[in-house]
Amino acid sequence: MPEKLYEKRQAVHNKRIDGPFRRFKWAMMIVTLAIYYVTPWIRWDRGPYAPDQAVLVDLANRRFYMFGIEIWPHEFYFVAGLLIMAGIGLFLVTSAVGRAWCGYACPQTVWTDLFQHVDRFVDGDRNARMRLDAAPWTWGKVLRRAFKWTIYAVIGFATGGAWILYFADAPTLFRDFFAGDAAPVAYITVAVLTLTTVVLGGFMREQVCIYMCPWPRIQSAMLDEKSLIVTYKDWRGEPRGSVKKARKHPGEFGDCIDCNLCVAVCPTGIDIREGPQIGCITCALCIDACDRVMAEVGRPRGLIDYATLEDCEREARGETPRSPWRTLLRPRTIAYSLIWGSIGLALLFALGVRSHTGLTVSPDRNPPFMLMSDGSIRNSFTLKLRNMESRPRDMAIALEGLPGGVMWSDTIGRDDAAPAQVMTVPADQTRTMRAYVMAPAGTGERDFAFRITSQDEQRETDSVETRFSAPEAGQPRDSQ
Repeated sequence: MPEKLYEKRQAVHNKRIDGPFRRFKWAMMIVTLAIYYVTPWIRWDRGPYAPDQAVLVDLANRRFYMFGIEIWPHEFYFVAGLLIMAGIGLFLVTSAVGRAWCGYACPQTVWTDLFQHVDRFVDGDRNARMRLDAAPWTWGKVLRRAFKWTIYAVIGFATGGAWILYFADAPTLFRDFFAGDAAPVAYITVAVLTLTTVVLGGFMREQVCIYMCPWPRIQSAMLDEKSLIVTYKDWRGEPRGSVKKARKHPGEFGDCIDCNLCVAVCPTGIDIREGPQIGCITCALCIDACDRVMAEVGRPRGLIDYATLEDCEREARGETPRSPWRTLLRPRTIAYSLIWGSIGLALLFALGVRSHTGLTVSPDRNPPFMLMSDGSIRNSFTLKLRNMESRPRDMAIALEGLPGGVMWSDTIGRDDAAPAQVMTVPADQTRTMRAYVMAPAGTGERDFAFRITSQDEQRETDSVETRFSAPEAGQPRDSQ
């Protein structure tokens, strides 16, 4: 039995580094944070009857608005399609360039990177932070920690505050929140998200990626010897030796001078020279560090590089590796791309041809019919008329397949009964009406349909079949 069931955490104090991958990581952090914090404040004109927030999850009215797109509850397949596209996109990115999502765009990575920059701003770079951690608790250290954790709390509060703005009108909720007039769920949500942001991004950090996130375990099924991943070329770097040793013993040492800078800059604290491992998020900061060292000692770059296992073996044999485009354009990534694109095109097609008019019909079952004093038969139905336009529209409801049938409602008297009626449906709403359908005496049980037609230039229609209930021969008849 092992003496320990878990390994004690070693604090990670990553060193600042500059290079193309670090600059790309900066750009991704700025873009993703800007999208998250700014999006609720973007306005989008949908007319006088719809909210003007560009992206809004309107739980009260069960709507999802995203710029010019409005998703209703019965159209949840659009959301499901987007989630499927996100999953396939993650498979595509992983099979092509490894855990690039984890390294650059994952929320845990983005906020952890932000908190690490706060550490550098308050405590200094790597060596200064290590000395401060090892130092005894003094008033100076307490004040410095309090200042840093206050910044953590502000970032966490801004994160939770931005999240709730996606579920209500942002300016209104912002004012109500600080005035104390917002709903209790808003304060609870902000408190929970503030706490989780600070704990996960400020304190747990790489432990979330290594122990809590399931994706590192799943990615092994997505990667193969043709996937581009951050790789240490051990055939070139081993055995390791300092520059002085290499000069004294030419030809006995590899290119790696064992400076450990690749370990010092890693945000999860791993040593990439030990091979692919679960802690590697493919951020490629070790490439920036190693390339800088190689330039300083006059050796070729690429000791740590984005490469496939196949190309590493080919390069070790002295052959020329393939170009990145040939590496990316292979059957597996092409198949993922085609599936991803097909789903996207299908969603766009469905969005383009969808009707903005809908009808739902529910017949009453207790009683299924009423026999009137003149022998005619009446059924009752609950109709839901759906207007998905951001303006009121008149809807004509007509009976089809029921000879001699007429209808009226709670707002249209029986004296005005007719085979078709016109109802006004408010903008972006569903109007519920109770419809009474009456057929002449002698009408038997049969199928018929309600057809709804918008009375505007679009003339959109929807039809729902239902069943007209009538007494069978010899059946007792209730009359009214």
